[in-house]
Amino acid sequence: MRRGLYATAGLMVADRVGADAFAAVTQPASAATKAKAKSVIQVFLWGGMSHNDTWDPKPEAGYEYMGEFQKAIPTNVDGIQMGELFPALAKQADKFSLIRSMTHRNNGHETAAYLMQTGHTPGERLAYPSVGAVFALFKWPQYKGIIPPYVVMTQAQGRFSEEGFLGPKYKPFATGGDPNANRFEVEGVVARAITDDRQKNRRELLGKMNTMGNAMAASPQVAAAEESKKAAYDLILGKGKEVFDLSLEKPELRERYGRNTFGQECLAARRMVESGVPYVVINYPGGWDTHSNHFATMRRQCPNLDQGLATLLQDLKDRGLLETTIVWCAGEFGRGPKVDWQPPWNGGRNHYGNVFSVIVAGGGFKGGHVVGCSDAKGEEVKDRPVYPVDLLGSIYQLAGIDANAKLPHPLGAEAHVLPSAAEGVKSGGLLTEIM
Repeated sequence: MRRGLYATAGLMVADRVGADAFAAVTQPASAATKAKAKSVIQVFLWGGMSHNDTWDPKPEAGYEYMGEFQKAIPTNVDGIQMGELFPALAKQADKFSLIRSMTHRNNGHETAAYLMQTGHTPGERLAYPSVGAVFALFKWPQYKGIIPPYVVMTQAQGRFSEEGFLGPKYKPFATGGDPNANRFEVEGVVARAITDDRQKNRRELLGKMNTMGNAMAASPQVAAAEESKKAAYDLILGKGKEVFDLSLEKPELRERYGRNTFGQECLAARRMVESGVPYVVINYPGGWDTHSNHFATMRRQCPNLDQGLATLLQDLKDRGLLETTIVWCAGEFGRGPKVDWQPPWNGGRNHYGNVFSVIVAGGGFKGGHVVGCSDAKGEEVKDRPVYPVDLLGSIYQLAGIDANAKLPHPLGAEAHVLPSAAEGVKSGGLLTEIM
């Protein structure tokens, strides 16, 4: 566990004290727009959440399509409705926009996740990095924080290699643990049954025993190793650990987020962006792969999603962070608009990439708007298709990252942040109507 933390710290130090061989090719000639977003919180609803039951309700479609959830409720923005399981988010609709015409027509978990998080077509000869890894690449030279620039709570999903050809330096730091536990045991930072005093004593003893290192302190290699250890201990015992210590928050606020894993992940994400972490992913615990037991799962999980996400938006707003923090929430695809009542599914919804919904907020995205629409039963895009390159390109632009910038491939292959129109990628254009 500690070895992994030292490795992460070593990579961070090496980036700051050594020359980056790829620095020149990763810097765009000019940003497409002045950066408004400093950080991103991505809530990944892995497995795919139903749009009909949540953010694109179709009450007139009938039981065959809506099943147990027949109601749509008003929001605090005239003309916008949401599913009945989201009363808290309905009160925050002025802070986010809904994309109801997201599409890529891919129904495979791994391939759709790759599409949604890279913008590139699965099966190409290059394995492209995820949006989080791209943020780490471009933001790392300016990032001064202790925590790695790309963090996942609590585990990476493993649907694809998030770092892609950029290599292990840009792999997300997975926290492990449970932020709703009495102690958020972050991998490599908070060790079970080991107190801070014991950690400090261990560090002092190790320093005294390291006679060779002390004798060779002038060596650049030894100095770099010591810098790595210092960075690691700053995470274990210093400001880095404090970011993950949710006990520092008022109990009332923790209750507002919800005393469940997802709610406390949202609170931890806010603390991370508050400390300057560029990219944070919350992989929703339990997932949304609801081929069967769909409606029971929705009744159990949607209230937690509703409470945690709504409180996150309000908390960011109250602290003046929403203007500089993008929050986006989506799965790799949606769920079939027509309920599958046949055995063995017995009221489930299957994979569906033809049309689904996404929430975007903050960091330059306007609130209180709806982009695009699906047809009467939520089966196809009716107006204004939005493709992965459109969503990711908009996020990159608001963060000051050039989507046409060259990426550093280890073998020198031509690779860019996002594919271009010349490569035949489908695009409906950037989300300029809400930027």
